[in-house]
Amino acid sequence: MRIRKKKWVHPFLETEDQYLLKENLKGQYLQKYPFSKLILEVGMGMGDFIISSAKEHRDVLYIGLEKDETCVAKTILKAQEAKLDNLLIINDNAQKLCDYFEDEEVDMIYLQFSDPWPKKGHYKRRLTYETFLRNYMAILKNKATIYFKTDNEGLYCFSLPSMTNFGFKLVEMSLDYHADGKKYPMTGYEEKFIDQGMKIYYALFQKDKN
Repeated sequence: MRIRKKKWVHPFLETEDQYLLKENLKGQYLQKYPFSKLILEVGMGMGDFIISSAKEHRDVLYIGLEKDETCVAKTILKAQEAKLDNLLIINDNAQKLCDYFEDEEVDMIYLQFSDPWPKKGHYKRRLTYETFLRNYMAILKNKATIYFKTDNEGLYCFSLPSMTNFGFKLVEMSLDYHADGKKYPMTGYEEKFIDQGMKIYYALFQKDKN
């Protein structure tokens, strides 16, 4: 879903220097910030999940990557309100992940409710296509995991073979992730989908060189 850009967003981001990453810290995140792990959410949307996660796990550095400026700005406002000190945000495209992270620097990646790009010929834009998987494989530590959720069955059916064929090990999967009750934290989209009675498809993948 395309988010309408607000006039205040760009000036706000131009002057924001607490959460928005403007200095390239490739290979230096955990040297500069005193945290135990680095967890990345690719396509964080409005930031509900990453904000809740950062509140719950104060010893972990969370980094959200999002290309939409309005989503980035609104997430920063939420982070300011929560007074978080373990969150950074990158306003860029997932194709450029290797510009921001060193090889084997990231402990975990979240991919949640990304655009399914259902039109014919658009599959190469999916965040589980091999172009993006190559970046994930590079920046993840060995044995690190990718946590994947979607409401779109077509994207799910595409992603499982795409990721396993690329070399990621399928550790867990579910065709109805919330069948046993709601699990938290959730993204904003996820809460709406659950309230509408929709199924959530889930899979956990691991980078395993052995």
